Amino acid sequence: MDAHEGTPSSLVHLDGTFFQDPQGLFARLRASAPVTQVLTAEGLRVWLVTRYEDVRAALADPRLAKDWVTHMTPDDFDINVDPVQAYLDQHMLNLDPPDHTRLRRLVVKAFTPRRVAALRPRISAVTDELLGAMAEGPAETDLIEAFAFPLTVTVICELIGIPIDDRESFRAWSATLLSSQGTRETSRAAAVAMYDYFTQKVAERRRVPSDDLLSALIMARDSGDSLTEHELLSMIFLLLVAGHETMVNLIAGGMLALLTHPAELDRLRKDASLLPSALEELLRFANPLNHATERFTLEPVTIGGTLIPAKEWVMLATSAANRDGTRFADADQLDVGRDVSGHLGFGHGIHYCLGAPLARLEGEIAFGRLLDRFPDLQLALPEASLRWRASSLIHGLEELPVRLR
Repeated sequence: MDAHEGTPSSLVHLDGTFFQDPQGLFARLRASAPVTQVLTAEGLRVWLVTRYEDVRAALADPRLAKDWVTHMTPDDFDINVDPVQAYLDQHMLNLDPPDHTRLRRLVVKAFTPRRVAALRPRISAVTDELLGAMAEGPAETDLIEAFAFPLTVTVICELIGIPIDDRESFRAWSATLLSSQGTRETSRAAAVAMYDYFTQKVAERRRVPSDDLLSALIMARDSGDSLTEHELLSMIFLLLVAGHETMVNLIAGGMLALLTHPAELDRLRKDASLLPSALEELLRFANPLNHATERFTLEPVTIGGTLIPAKEWVMLATSAANRDGTRFADADQLDVGRDVSGHLGFGHGIHYCLGAPLARLEGEIAFGRLLDRFPDLQLALPEASLRWRASSLIHGLEELPVRLR
């Protein structure tokens, strides 16, 4: 998307400083300008909402829409999106009812608590295999490269039916598409590569069906259900990217939070029954997303006392809402035993995270077994030297060097 010409220089810029410390900006805006216009690194002017009450209400407000392809024209926002990337992006997360409702219904059965619970043995086996390899390897390692990425990408690839041998390719494509500092050329190349890859895999699975989600989605389309070829490809894109990006960053960011709060880490080690509540607290405290995916106003909407005109982009900062002291006492403190009911780590409303049951299961297994296997785990570098990815949406570390023993 192209920038507005003549954008005021006084606007807050979501740039490199924001990437490294989003909570610092969120705290200032919650106090002084909880609904305000900012400029993204891509040059797009958006309304940023940071207080819990406002964010939660807006997440469920039907006047904030997602399907810009249907409702917008290029003149509305100087939208100039690469057509291939737009094709992949038109998935259910970027649609409104009734299309969103129809697509979610087709895939929701794969993420029911019962279906997810059946994945526990496989997730446990993959986790133990990775931890075993780490135990036999160097005393220092990158926790993302050795554990968080291979675990999460293996789980989602096996669930969908994508060969894990290709994981490095779509890891690179995903990182490129989620970056706020890439070029149009690199983004287009990544989008084209993903489109070609998914098209090939769909053709292969159509010839030879299997017991996986991809085959189930293909059968739904080919049996006359309401899933088009376009919707099929964009659904795979969403499940693959969202399914591994958020979990990689939850595991890495969550472990960083624990390692930099040794009293809470020790508390969790001594009482394994705290693991479920600890995971919810890590989702609140170290949310892997800075904000929900963008919405726009269908009509003038008042949020937090501020009138936002029609056809304006709105960014709902769920991570800022989760640190709002009016909703969570001592919100900037990690407390693995706190009651975090109502946190927005999985969103709220009709776009509430479909994969929440899988994320909870995978997170509990990953954190629990990692802490059991390496009781002396600690950071290998000072926290201040760690770098965060250049992405407005994703709050994820570039690497997490740790000392295992």
